[in-house]
Amino acid sequence: MALPTRRTPLAAAAAALTAAVLLGTLGPASPASSAEQAARPAAADRGSVHGIVLPDTGGAERELSARRTAPFSMVGLTWSDPRAQLGGTAQVRVRDRATGAWSAWRDLESDVRTPETGRDSTAAGVRAGTQPLWTGPSDGVQARVRGAEGTLPRGLRVELVAPTAAAPTASGTVTAAKTTTPAPQPVILPRAAWGADESLVKDPATYSKETKVVFVHHTAGTNTYSCEESASVVNGIFLYHVQSQGWNDIGYQFLVDKCGTVYEGRAGGIDKPVIGAQTYGFNTDTTGVAVLGNYNDATSTPEVRASLAAVAAWKLGLYGYDPASTVVMTAAASNGKFTAGQQVTMNRISGHRDGFPTECPGNNLYADLPSIRTLAVQ
Repeated sequence: MALPTRRTPLAAAAAALTAAVLLGTLGPASPASSAEQAARPAAADRGSVHGIVLPDTGGAERELSARRTAPFSMVGLTWSDPRAQLGGTAQVRVRDRATGAWSAWRDLESDVRTPETGRDSTAAGVRAGTQPLWTGPSDGVQARVRGAEGTLPRGLRVELVAPTAAAPTASGTVTAAKTTTPAPQPVILPRAAWGADESLVKDPATYSKETKVVFVHHTAGTNTYSCEESASVVNGIFLYHVQSQGWNDIGYQFLVDKCGTVYEGRAGGIDKPVIGAQTYGFNTDTTGVAVLGNYNDATSTPEVRASLAAVAAWKLGLYGYDPASTVVMTAAASNGKFTAGQQVTMNRISGHRDGFPTECPGNNLYADLPSIRTLAVQ
């Protein structure tokens, strides 16, 4: 198949990888309590996370009053029990750092689930959470959380992520060890290109035997990021997964921006069957590719579809699988859609919703999957 055309030059990406370092509370907000200092900051040149605890007043409503904060560009909500569901809605609004204007209220997507295997689900400090929302440069936040059934999980915390990213490496690509696959490897920017702080990854990668299915995701949140900001968005997702939720690494094996640029996600080798944290119940023998943005709202670009097809054709081709075929998969956990041990026939290129009860990857991107399968076999 033909490789997708990349429209974001590495030089432009490098120029856009700006630092945003947490400096402390600004303006008239009350002094942060020790509970509010729940962040586990990374090294200053690798970004940081600052957590603000919502008072546990009981009941089904919690509020975080509007306040000035240290600079951040991504926000999410986490809670203590990794097995608990939010069971309601979470909304935030933020203060634009340049203009001082407050945004409209924006929803945080909560139909996600902590991984079921490995360190990510068993280590102390693992937290459940919403999807993170890219806000752009901000210095104030307000939040409101509403429970649907008269209660909310304990330990709610608003997570303010100040990402940064390093300049791409000289080549800007990762080279696979295997070169005998039917489909060629697409251009993939390595972890160094988005500033992965490898010191935060405590445990080595774990592996499946092969890659049988590629799951397509969206990251929800906003579509208004620029492609020059994409590396910082990926860095922010990494910090949120690792520092806010206590995972070992970013959940997805690959990420794609709206210009079609592909980023290496979870460490362990792009040509290897690395177990990720992307599709609860089906993390083994699969790969997750997340498109930055909300594809209930936006429609995908030709570059996005071409890159998804190229990654899927290459990864499945490593094991001799036809991207247009189907396979029977066995659920490793009961996840609200399937029960543990249930056998499910899936497309080799599937959407997140095919394995888990979620809207992901959005109605528009899900509708594109047949054409992506067609592209993958050309």
